[in-house]
Amino acid sequence: MNIRFTEITEADFAVIKGIYDYYILNSTSTYYTELISIDELKQFIPLNSQRYKSYMIEAGGECCGFCYLSQYKKRQAYDRTAEISLYLKNGYTGRGIGRIALDYLEEIAREKGIHVLLAIISGDNIASIKLFERAGYEKCGHLKQIGEKFHRVLDVLFYQRFL
Repeated sequence: MNIRFTEITEADFAVIKGIYDYYILNSTSTYYTELISIDELKQFIPLNSQRYKSYMIEAGGECCGFCYLSQYKKRQAYDRTAEISLYLKNGYTGRGIGRIALDYLEEIAREKGIHVLLAIISGDNIASIKLFERAGYEKCGHLKQIGEKFHRVLDVLFYQRFL
């Protein structure tokens, strides 16, 4: 499978919004319960950052998702750590693209001097949990009953990987 990563530009946010809207409306992969604007997306998806990179993912010449590294906390002591995020278009999961994207982001993180990656995952997102566990991430935290979406009370799991 030919997978290609290109840095996210301003023009990509309309496509990103379409992908992210699906997850807002149909899953607990994000804890937004209402659609958000492109400006709100830009608040957590880094654009033009030297350290925290964001990428569109293409498979076979078609856009199939996006992924990014973001600052864990805005305090210098956390600079060795980043959060890793990945969203694939509906219909593109289960093809190995997620694992390729994780590997790619991990290499970028190493180049940027990041030593710890955190994945923050809904407790009922079994597919993401399996993806990160298979990629060598270890569960390091479990916050119980802290979210609610679709009339379900949800846990949040923290996974980490040392690079």
